Amino acid sequence: MQSRNDNGDAPLACDFTVMDAEQRERYLALRRQLSRDLHEARELEDGYAFRHSSEAKVLIALAEYVTLERLCCPFFDFAIEVGRDGGEVWLKITGGQEAKRILQAAQVYDQDC
Repeated sequence: MQSRNDNGDAPLACDFTVMDAEQRERYLALRRQLSRDLHEARELEDGYAFRHSSEAKVLIALAEYVTLERLCCPFFDFAIEVGRDGGEVWLKITGGQEAKRILQAAQVYDQDC
């Protein structure tokens, strides 16, 4: 279980040691895949939203990416929004201004946190 700060929040530090070698390898492969599929990025007040294609393989990759990203960065909130009738797909990563700065520094899919 992650330690909490005085506000009850998870610490704002990425910790890739929580993943084993196989998970880290898969995480990096998913980042590369999602980076290639990124259609748009929008800044939000407390994070970013990333538009992706609505293909089934991308939706599965997004879900798997979130399951791994939340291990190393438990201070983020994640939302995958899927529009009706094959509409737009958005991954929203939020978590307040400090978390947003981490996203800015990491350039989301391009580097490790």
